[in-house]
Amino acid sequence: MSRKNLHAFFLLLILLGAACKNSPQQQTTNNAAGSFVDVAYGTPVVDGSGADAIWENQNWQPINHNWRGSAPKATDFQGRYKIAWDENNLYLLIEIEDDTLTESAIAAPEVPRLADCLILFVDEDASSGERANYNAFAYHIPLDGRVFDATPDSIWQTFDDHCWVRRISRDNTSTWEIALRVYDGKQYRPGGENIPKLLKEGKKMGFALAYGDRDSSPQWENVIGNIPLNGQKPETPWQNANNYLILNLLR
Repeated sequence: MSRKNLHAFFLLLILLGAACKNSPQQQTTNNAAGSFVDVAYGTPVVDGSGADAIWENQNWQPINHNWRGSAPKATDFQGRYKIAWDENNLYLLIEIEDDTLTESAIAAPEVPRLADCLILFVDEDASSGERANYNAFAYHIPLDGRVFDATPDSIWQTFDDHCWVRRISRDNTSTWEIALRVYDGKQYRPGGENIPKLLKEGKKMGFALAYGDRDSSPQWENVIGNIPLNGQKPETPWQNANNYLILNLLR
């Protein structure tokens, strides 16, 4: 290679490196439990369309780790998601391909495992530990968009004011867009005047995401998550926040 061509080659490498460094795309270490995810700043319109510019600049992250039941076929389930944030909310764009959308067949919608359901796990300060007493929330969102979590005494309660949810379904594909308020679970009081946290650059939060898929069985046949359980029991993400992803908020 001539000196002139060699100089051009190294100049191209430098430019490519600068482009990668300045890219606003979401960076994930390896999407494994406990890994860090850089989350970009932006405020989408939460309407279920996913058409905002902030989403165009984000990489899709897979929902592909089987937590419960046998691993579903690609024709039965596929899932992926993106995350963004601003001072008031954490934002999620979630795309689910499910060949059968199932709502609860009994008059007990507060039991989310009886229907197809998104589950969002949020550990506000990434402190990990047991999930009891709101150290971390586990928001269960069935197809009707209502939001449930179990109280410390194992009673299902609505948390509709914690999440603004919109879903658009076309054929087998559902696009969910969610604005999630973040609460300090250590200060949270059921029925009290709880104030959401204001988010800022550099904040770390624990996060995991799953989908409970019910087709023809009385309850979920599969639960598919965004992190591996690494041999732990299926109920582990509900019990503690030790292996959630760590979100790193960037501007």
